[in-house]
Amino acid sequence: MAKKISLREFQEHLAARLTSAAQGKANPALLGVQTGNDYWLLNLSEAGEIVPLPPLTPVPLTKPWFSGIANIRGNLYSVADFSALRGGDPTPLNPASRLLLVGARHGSNAALLVTRMLGLKNPDQFTATTAANDPHPWESGRVVDDSGREWKRLNVRAMLADPAFMEIGA
Repeated sequence: MAKKISLREFQEHLAARLTSAAQGKANPALLGVQTGNDYWLLNLSEAGEIVPLPPLTPVPLTKPWFSGIANIRGNLYSVADFSALRGGDPTPLNPASRLLLVGARHGSNAALLVTRMLGLKNPDQFTATTAANDPHPWESGRVVDDSGREWKRLNVRAMLADPAFMEIGA
């Protein structure tokens, strides 16, 4: 059950947030996604657009993690299965699956196929933890939420610059 607050408290909280946003002090929002059994966070400014899973056109002679090409409003996007890319099981194609269009901001029509979206997350609800050695240069750290769940931070720019991500040929 949500905590009840008075109208005055709500207005004061809202005024404080608007003031900090106007001064450029607002915390950047994070987007949470699940891919396989892993939970990932990425800066909302890097997230791009989230779309329901459209039909995917397979591309022959590509790596197993490359799911194919998607037509999103007349633009073609290369789709990487984020779980399979990291060595996990392929993402099931079901109504909860989503495409995260991550490359448009960086000049690339790249999309990540994820298991499901977990919504916006407040950075204040996470605590930094020691990072395990991840073989991928695009994991930029790990955090733990209030319930003890570990989240990995995704650096989209580093992922798009990684030659292993950009080379889809089998």
